[in-house]
Amino acid sequence: MRFTTLLRQMIGVVDLFVRSAEFLEKDLIVDVAPRWQKPRCGECGKPAPKYDRRPDRFWRHLGFGRLRVFLSYAPRRVSCARCAGVRVERVPWAPHGSRFTWEFEELTAYLAQITDKSKVTELMGIAWRTVGRVVDRVVERNLDAERLDELRSIGVDEFSYRKRHRYLTTVVDHDRRRVVWAAPGRSAETLKAFFNELGHDRCAKLESVTMDMAGGYIKAVREQLPDATIIFDRFHVQRLASDALDEVRRIQLRETRGTEQGRELFKSRYALLKNPWNLRLDEKQKLRDLQRTNAQIYRAYLLKETLAAAMDYRQPKRGERALREWLAWASRSKLKPFVRVARTIRKHLDGVLAYFQNRETNGIVEGFNNKLRMIARRAFGFHSPAPLISMLHLCCGGITLDPPLPKPT
Repeated sequence: MRFTTLLRQMIGVVDLFVRSAEFLEKDLIVDVAPRWQKPRCGECGKPAPKYDRRPDRFWRHLGFGRLRVFLSYAPRRVSCARCAGVRVERVPWAPHGSRFTWEFEELTAYLAQITDKSKVTELMGIAWRTVGRVVDRVVERNLDAERLDELRSIGVDEFSYRKRHRYLTTVVDHDRRRVVWAAPGRSAETLKAFFNELGHDRCAKLESVTMDMAGGYIKAVREQLPDATIIFDRFHVQRLASDALDEVRRIQLRETRGTEQGRELFKSRYALLKNPWNLRLDEKQKLRDLQRTNAQIYRAYLLKETLAAAMDYRQPKRGERALREWLAWASRSKLKPFVRVARTIRKHLDGVLAYFQNRETNGIVEGFNNKLRMIARRAFGFHSPAPLISMLHLCCGGITLDPPLPKPT
């Protein structure tokens, strides 16, 4: 087998000729040319008449061990009637406008999915900013252009990516279980931008939206999707009761400090907030002591657990009846935090009751937010939302990469 044939097989590009190769210290320069004779426009990809030829350019390819590989070619420029101007020709081994081959960018983006950019720069031998630009190009090429089509049920939530109230709004498709849209901000205008991009026809197909009780999101959905069902996440509803219980505990702790009740209440936070089936023996004993010594805090604990039990009902009528009974109990409990919670739930009662019909939660959205939090922590934070949104689509947008790695047969 000739050396040039061997190199062409190792490079792995079909429509390519290898004309010669040259070793320069730790670099291998491979002189290549497209297999097609007539040049093609770099933007539209259609054949076009030649205009002139540019000087030699180099494209970085996957290396062989410690040896860096560059593909060398003097690209032609074409006069494209479709693009109404002179454009550099398309080459089969690299995206238009990039100085890296397809395989190099694919492997770079794959590594960015699983590790931080600094480690990718060490493994691939490129600049830190270059990793971000490669990720942007790979996301632009691979992100499903039809991801906003056929949306039936979505989840909406915000993610804090930086201090001083810097947020992203993320939209998740419940059916396909992937992030379909993200933008900076968490106001009604931010979510309206998503609905404007979606368009009237696709908005009409949306049946349900899961979210927390953020006023801006509620306003945007009610204005843009009058026929869709708003479902408030059950775990956000239960968290209202947990926060109220913790507020009652802190009030009681201040009022009973130095007494027997205060001593029993000390270090009881986790015993009160845990699920009953996760309690240790000493935590169960702590609850029994609180039942004996502090009626108010134990009443608050029962209110928290009763709300969770009400949300567990599978039959909508029984669930609604249990929730209304809980609201009546919380309203007359003489515990101000729970009176406020009952008032909040009554205000959003339709969205809370919709959970019993659909059984949909924002769990998948919170899961993606946890992954996004891991990405942000891995990068030691992001100064701007654009690179974080690109990483979000790369890791959570349903993009499947097939990097050129050795695989067992």
